[in-house]
Amino acid sequence: MTIRLYDTNARQIRDFVPLTAGCVSIYLCGATVQAAPHIGHIRSGLNFDIMRRWFEYRGYDVTFIRNVTDIDDKIIAKAAEQNRPWWSIGYENERAFNDGYTALGCLPPTYEPRATGHVTEMVEMMQGLIERGHAYEADGNVYFDVRSFPGYLELSRQELDNLQQPSGVGETGKRDPRDFAMWKTAKPGEPTWATPWGRGRPGWHLECSAMAHKYLGSAFDIHGGGLDLIFPHHENEIAQAKAFGDEFARYWVHNAWVTMAGDKMSKSLGNSVLVSEMVKTWRPIVLRYYLGTPHYRSMIEYSEESLREAESAFARIEGFVQRVVEKAGPVEPSAELPPAFAEAMDDDLGVPQALAIVHTTVRQGNSALAADDKEAAVARLSEVRAMLGVLGLDPLDEHWAGETDRGDDLHGVVDSLVRLVLDQREAARGRKDWATADAIRDQLNQSGLAIEDGPQGPRWSLGPR
Repeated sequence: MTIRLYDTNARQIRDFVPLTAGCVSIYLCGATVQAAPHIGHIRSGLNFDIMRRWFEYRGYDVTFIRNVTDIDDKIIAKAAEQNRPWWSIGYENERAFNDGYTALGCLPPTYEPRATGHVTEMVEMMQGLIERGHAYEADGNVYFDVRSFPGYLELSRQELDNLQQPSGVGETGKRDPRDFAMWKTAKPGEPTWATPWGRGRPGWHLECSAMAHKYLGSAFDIHGGGLDLIFPHHENEIAQAKAFGDEFARYWVHNAWVTMAGDKMSKSLGNSVLVSEMVKTWRPIVLRYYLGTPHYRSMIEYSEESLREAESAFARIEGFVQRVVEKAGPVEPSAELPPAFAEAMDDDLGVPQALAIVHTTVRQGNSALAADDKEAAVARLSEVRAMLGVLGLDPLDEHWAGETDRGDDLHGVVDSLVRLVLDQREAARGRKDWATADAIRDQLNQSGLAIEDGPQGPRWSLGPR
């Protein structure tokens, strides 16, 4: 058994060999909390939640760090725009992100450090870089000298002479316009911290280098994030950390975006779909299925139609689970996964191929139910639960129990009413009045109910919207 991952730095899929046998250390660039999350933000957390779950299934002890960027230019701009304290905006949106992660079934990280809690570590890193000749102070700012680090731009495969380095307001005194800010001098109305170079605040890139070093040491296994972070953020992280003396990350894993009309989902484009609104319309487990089952390196083009397709696909899985439980009672997940499922997951987290095994097993289980083969149906459900558990999609998991129980106070009333109608349909079928029976079924379907005829009689469930 060898897990293989696509390493952005190597531009190829590599066998995963941990730094420490039996252990995996992962650093994921988490939320920048200037606004509430859209589903594109949460996709990254979901993809790495599945990675973390797979490593744990394979027996690894996982340390998973997902940081919070609670101070940066965007947060400060939002504070000025809304006439609110910067920390108020950050805390409100940090809670919104955590609500989104939790709603979609992401396991909590091992640690979730905030940038503002690690200024001491940032100052220590800057001091070390200045002493080594890789950074310098100018006008109260501290810059990284990109020409001092020979490996700069290896991750993004750019040429230094053609580089357009993003630059912020007040970044004066640069020796080279391509140098980037690690520390920004104090400006009126902005939050500041004391340093040997005067008061100011951290730059975005420095925050992650310092926090990764703090929680994972000088070397760790996997650094993750969205494709948009490769440059400048991850490139600058590497420069700071390695120039400081760290080996830093050994594998770089990046997830693709959720797009709308071909554009990356973004608040600045005005095309974002907030998680807090989506969960009012769509069941969170369906959203997890929609966002988590495409391959993590594949773009997702958002549309209501594709969400409805995901809802229908998951309904087929969930319907099988419910039918077996109704027939046989509780069924525990299998201790072993089907080999083809495991092979797909080992191969760069091949969730689409693994999901195909889930659907194949569901079809086999439905065939067993149709043949009244209870033993085979139970065996298939045991396998299905094991596979869904790895993906965080087991509808019988306690995390989703509240979702399943929603509306239980009305379920009995609805069931009684639907049963009356189904009795009328059965009576029509009994007298071979097929037109009336079909009309009743069609009316129920139009009302959002799916009717299935089985050996024990008709059963109803909520159909896809």
